Amino acid sequence: MKKRLEKLRGIIISFRKAIVAYSGGVDSSFLLKCCLDYLGKDNVLAVTAVSPTYTRKELTKAKEIAKGLRVSHAIIKTEEVDNPNFRSNPRNRCYYCKTELFSRLKSIAQKKGIDFVLDGTNADDLKDYRPGRQAKEELGVRSPLAESGLHKADIRQLSRKFGLETWDAPQAACLASRFAYGQEIAPEDLGRIERAEDYLRSLGIKMARVRHYVLTDKTRLARIEVDREEIQIVTSYKLQVASQIKKLGYNYVTLDLEGYRTGSMNEGITDIV
Repeated sequence: MKKRLEKLRGIIISFRKAIVAYSGGVDSSFLLKCCLDYLGKDNVLAVTAVSPTYTRKELTKAKEIAKGLRVSHAIIKTEEVDNPNFRSNPRNRCYYCKTELFSRLKSIAQKKGIDFVLDGTNADDLKDYRPGRQAKEELGVRSPLAESGLHKADIRQLSRKFGLETWDAPQAACLASRFAYGQEIAPEDLGRIERAEDYLRSLGIKMARVRHYVLTDKTRLARIEVDREEIQIVTSYKLQVASQIKKLGYNYVTLDLEGYRTGSMNEGITDIV
């Protein structure tokens, strides 16, 4: 891991100045910290994109961390939800979201005379289905963590060593990832999912996902995923959980007994790479 960190340092130093696509999550917070350490705060700008797919809780945390790091922090609004290609939720949905984000960041970089836009993609992400990578490649966005071979476990370990509170933060993903492919991503449903997950976290659940489905009869089904160790929390409050989530507009509330896993919405799809 020491060699990978040294490689990361060399990559970042070569940029001289950079914009970091910053969400406040584990990877982007670590990348931002490294850029500050290796380039100096005058040469780094953190930019957080806000839209209905990004939760208010995540924005608050991102602001707090950026303030603690004393980094220049800009917040912009992105409009991927207004794009019919994104809203229709095809399997390459993330391509349209990342195109919107990275196009905006590249525009900011050009105005400020900054040559590099960076994102927090890590080496593990390269093994998963990530259509957003195409947008990154088209727009010339760099991924220093992946380029240096750093994996998620490395990043968590180094984050703890560097004193970042995000070292043990739960895996984060935009709210659009809760929708079954082909089902429209509507702002009101994004808000419904956010409120449902906030409720689950209020019960002491650290990792919560509410997967959203609209059935053929137009009724809504919520599939809850939590870490396997936390399934018992949901079952101990099963009646309250069902009642609360139904109040948000769901007709059926289910619990996935396999627990949370990355990419569960891709299961059963055989023609993606």
